[in-house]
Amino acid sequence: MLKYNPLHYLPSSEELPDSDDTPVDNELQDLIPGLLKAILALVWANRMDWFFGVDMGVYYDPEEPAIVPDGFLSLGVERVFDENLRRSYIFWEEDHIPPIMVLEIVSEKRRGEYTNKKNLYAELEVLYYVVYNPIRRRKSPLEVYRLVNGEYNLQPQDNPIWLPEIGLGIGRERGTYQGITREWLYWYDDRGSRLLTPEERILQAEQKAERLAEKLRELGIDPNSLN
Repeated sequence: MLKYNPLHYLPSSEELPDSDDTPVDNELQDLIPGLLKAILALVWANRMDWFFGVDMGVYYDPEEPAIVPDGFLSLGVERVFDENLRRSYIFWEEDHIPPIMVLEIVSEKRRGEYTNKKNLYAELEVLYYVVYNPIRRRKSPLEVYRLVNGEYNLQPQDNPIWLPEIGLGIGRERGTYQGITREWLYWYDDRGSRLLTPEERILQAEQKAERLAEKLRELGIDPNSLN
């Protein structure tokens, strides 16, 4: 008897566009989620049960076009499928696991961050919806919504804001990334301490090596002779 497998009749990631081909409105929509992803790649280097997408198509229904968040995090999925990596995030290839967090960066050109996108993410059961609006002045530029009974509730305006299901906090702080000094979004641990960026880790290691070299010189030892 012929066995019916519905997955055989659904398009694969190779058959679907990997984005909507819409250019980002400004660099922050690429740099901010890219920084969050880079930090996670260090902190969770030994974990293989997560994926962070940046400007990647998310397909939730084969009859609907992809939605393309600025960034999103999924837990309980394979970190890497194969050496070609993911082209898109497709629900029916991910055991129908939705992202646990979606990030949208608001620019002067609104793209439905507070309306239709927010409603769609709620329908997809995305637990956390994070909106960063850097042009805001009177209200907090960072808002985190948590899904409760199908609706998003705005979380207390702490900085950072703790996300227990992820085991990290997210917050904003002034810093330097890729030579650009401004306010960025960062991950934080359960004590509220900011996790270092890759650049900061490299600088920290170089400073530690230099201090060690200086101590060796004080003892009359040429550090270069130890190589």
